[in-house]
Amino acid sequence: MQLKQARRVILSISILSFVFPSCKEIEEPKQTRKAIIQEVLLDSVDIEEADYSSYVISDLEKNIENAGLINIQEVETSLLVDLRYSTTNNFLETDLYGDLEKCYLQIDVAKKLQLAQLLLKSQYPSYSLLVFDGVRPRAVQWKMWKTLDMPAREKTKYVSNPNNGSLHNFGAAVDLTIADEQGEPIDMGTEFDFFGELAYPRLEDKMIKEGKLSQEQLDNRLLLREVMADAGFTSLTTEWWHFNSCSRKVALQKYEIVE
Repeated sequence: MQLKQARRVILSISILSFVFPSCKEIEEPKQTRKAIIQEVLLDSVDIEEADYSSYVISDLEKNIENAGLINIQEVETSLLVDLRYSTTNNFLETDLYGDLEKCYLQIDVAKKLQLAQLLLKSQYPSYSLLVFDGVRPRAVQWKMWKTLDMPAREKTKYVSNPNNGSLHNFGAAVDLTIADEQGEPIDMGTEFDFFGELAYPRLEDKMIKEGKLSQEQLDNRLLLREVMADAGFTSLTTEWWHFNSCSRKVALQKYEIVE
């Protein structure tokens, strides 16, 4: 217990000096870790400063921006993005986003993600969060749904029913991993969008005992879950890469689905 408390104190001091350099002049940090987190989340984001003159914005991107979402790299430039559904490197082997190559989230969700990045870098400066997907307009969700050639009851194992709307459709969920200093994903035991028990956090103890998951792979997953949880996200029991910023009930109260 003492070791865990000491680790928390060290992490609090690291975050304080990382986020607020001026605080170095203070002899003893007086902010609690909770206060530091709150200050980061309440810091405003000026979305009017973005300069889009150097590239053409697609209709899909305009639709996302008009819905009030923000490019996460405007909030935190050190975040890495590999928007998998804007490539063919995904389980559908289909480019669903076209010209969209930036990841967008609700502004408060993007701030949480910024905090997770700062928490990660306070422990491992050479590491970075690598984001695979953020907001997913429902039009894209329908494309995914229709691309899967199987009964509807089977489709829900891979894609949420667009009629209901997923947290991705609100811009309140994010898929991601951790990357090393070369920008390469560290070993999580499976690839992103791997559909099978090896990707299930709820079965990790079983996978360790059966030798299908190594301790290093598990530790990497635990690190990802730790920084995301400390930033206010919750994880799924069947996808190590997926994190929700809030419940669907809260999302319905706070946001609108991006169509």
